[in-house]
Amino acid sequence: MPTKSDVAWFLVVAVLSSAWCVTAGARLGPTFDENLYLTAGVDGWRTGSNKQLMSWGAMPLPIDAVTLPIYLWERGRGEPFSVLDETPRLLPVARAAALPFWWAVLFYGMLWGRTLGGPAAGRLALCLIGCDPNLLAHAALAATDIALTATVLAATYHFFTGRDHGWKRRVLLPGILYGVALTAKASALVYVPLLCGVLGLWHADWRQPWASTARLRWDLAGIIVIGTGYLFAYCGSDWTAERTFVEWARTVPHPAGREIAVAAAENLRIFPNAGEGIVQQIRHNLRGHGGSFLLGEYHPKEVWYYFPAALSVKLPEATLLLLAAVVLLRPRALGSPAGLAALVLLAFSLNTRVQIGVRLVFPLVTFLYVALAVAVSGRRRNPEANLFPPSPLRGEGWGGGESSLPGEVATPHPNPPPQRGRGPDGFCKLLAWLAVACTAYSSVVVWPDGLRYTNHLRGGPDRGCELLNDSNYDWGQGLPELKEWWHANGEPPLCVWFFGTDPAILKPPFRHLPVHMLPDKSPPAVVDRIPPEGYFAVSVTLLYGTPAREPDTLAFVDWLRTQEPVAKTGTFRVYRLPR
Repeated sequence: MPTKSDVAWFLVVAVLSSAWCVTAGARLGPTFDENLYLTAGVDGWRTGSNKQLMSWGAMPLPIDAVTLPIYLWERGRGEPFSVLDETPRLLPVARAAALPFWWAVLFYGMLWGRTLGGPAAGRLALCLIGCDPNLLAHAALAATDIALTATVLAATYHFFTGRDHGWKRRVLLPGILYGVALTAKASALVYVPLLCGVLGLWHADWRQPWASTARLRWDLAGIIVIGTGYLFAYCGSDWTAERTFVEWARTVPHPAGREIAVAAAENLRIFPNAGEGIVQQIRHNLRGHGGSFLLGEYHPKEVWYYFPAALSVKLPEATLLLLAAVVLLRPRALGSPAGLAALVLLAFSLNTRVQIGVRLVFPLVTFLYVALAVAVSGRRRNPEANLFPPSPLRGEGWGGGESSLPGEVATPHPNPPPQRGRGPDGFCKLLAWLAVACTAYSSVVVWPDGLRYTNHLRGGPDRGCELLNDSNYDWGQGLPELKEWWHANGEPPLCVWFFGTDPAILKPPFRHLPVHMLPDKSPPAVVDRIPPEGYFAVSVTLLYGTPAREPDTLAFVDWLRTQEPVAKTGTFRVYRLPR
């Protein structure tokens, strides 16, 4: 269990990182998804229905959590909010309500490090996670990715540490936590069973793989059943017929089959339910997201190397340097359960079709930080605790033999005293804490817009928009900063081609000019819509990797990129276009 010293470390990191998030969240406009979540979440509390979320494939837990304070506020004042009109007032409340998920990421990151590498590893993992600008950027938002990361860490941690205990700790608790992870985001459907299966094999006897994993297979089956039941119970149902199901039934060609299908569709009143949300998300994953923009090039189809390449841009340079040093100096030290989890998630990412941001692989990022902390902690574990050990005997519970989990079983492996101060161990420790300091500095410098963070090996935040887009950089959060520029420059007419859902784009001082929707997208036609004394601002996502791929839209973008902007904000380029 964490000591008083661990609690103090946790509180310091949690308070400082939360201050970063709260102050940053107050400065940014709503991102692409947040506006949708606020509207659907408040409506869900009012009606008791998850229909809108299920139709999007969005799971309700984080959205319920961030909109509950707004709903209670609404009930207290006795008058409903107009969410779209009052977004600037409501969004900071929703973002602050998401912080408990961030605290859970910090807490379980520390627990994972402590369990695998001792107190020093737990504290180092806590600091590496708490200083990462990408994680901080999303912890400042009322979105779902940090919630997914927290619940995945929690479910896998209790699965891993509960293997030598009774059914309640070994199956029931991980099963409930799997259900909680499923209510956070549908990605948990794969993440948790995949990681639990791999971590369960950690202690298997490879001389008798089938026999030694019998209980593991039953435990996984029980966890999946419990988690799925929890998901369906949480999401509930409106007990109505599903319109699309009825429409499909009426198209069945054979008369007898059509009659049966229509009767079933009209009388099977179990919708919406969690199954609908899961199906919608699976469809989305199979379809992909209409191509991807990576390293300055738009790909009409998904590319297998998207996430490794994106991580090379978004991970702090200090983290990449630390990883390189550990690989060169202590490669076997990365062979911990956390290292294996990160490796498996990286391999899984190669087949992920939805390629719209590193936020989708935050569980991978957090396990990487834990693995690095364990690798450099200096606590030398028994060699059998490393990946590909010389002995096939890995531990009781699922495989027989002794266990390598410190403090969790009766007969732990003996641990030699840690080696301090010299050689590769001392250098890696020093480098790790330098990485914490450098990463913290990067987070301070990039505040408040951590979404724009790009490591300096790839040109820094000012060049990131040329390499990645969407939630990696410009997710529609930049209208408040553009408005500040407008005030500082004499409040001229300002036409905006905007990527995002911020309702402020429809209000003064902005004049919404969606070029991709115009009947005539030629440069003269677009320029004619801008007042002679006015400016034209365009979101960098649309300028460098626009998802609108019509030839005339691309022709306008190519022409626009030949013009020199007169000003830049974080996510906009501002032009005075020639007439």
